[in-house]
Amino acid sequence: MSINFQNIRTEFERNKDLTNIKTDPFSQFKYWLQDAIDAGTIDPTAFSFSTATKDGIPSSRILLLKEVDNNGFYFFSNYESKKAKDLEENPIAAILFFWARTERQVRIVGKVSKISPNKSDDYFKIRPKDSQLSSIISPQSQVIENREFLEKRKEEELKTNNELTRPSYWGGYCLQPQSFEFWQGAPGRLHYRYKYEKTPGNEWNICMLAP
Repeated sequence: MSINFQNIRTEFERNKDLTNIKTDPFSQFKYWLQDAIDAGTIDPTAFSFSTATKDGIPSSRILLLKEVDNNGFYFFSNYESKKAKDLEENPIAAILFFWARTERQVRIVGKVSKISPNKSDDYFKIRPKDSQLSSIISPQSQVIENREFLEKRKEEELKTNNELTRPSYWGGYCLQPQSFEFWQGAPGRLHYRYKYEKTPGNEWNICMLAP
């Protein structure tokens, strides 16, 4: 099968004016996220999360944002996974949100650290039971024999544990941003790009970038 890549092209038509962007990048992010939700975006909290080993070998995967406040962006994972091992070696990571319906993307770079066990416990308790089970039985990123291995572990866990509790190898992280970039698609590929960078005084310096 031959794919004509040159004919696969999307024109950006919204041409939204970004001259009045907010001085606080967290407020700007929440404003755009709400726009994405209102536009009917599928999985608007989904983002690409990129890590790298100490040798600089990159790795990306899709995660779900579970909370954002002025401290950072929160997500949850297995602490023995590939991403966790990368973060142990190199705690700097990148987040990328892309919302096709609003023709926008947001790039965020920052330092990642584990959140408190209590906060992880609180989130684990409100997860659907199947999601709790998955967190308990899955040796994430490790090689397994087959699908039956997971199904058997699930059955065994259900027999022995009626009230599921968070395992010590699963919990939350927070990425504390050092920089944001807000991108808005525009006609003729003359897109809008604004970058926020944190100063030594914990203020945000804003500049416009060429598309």
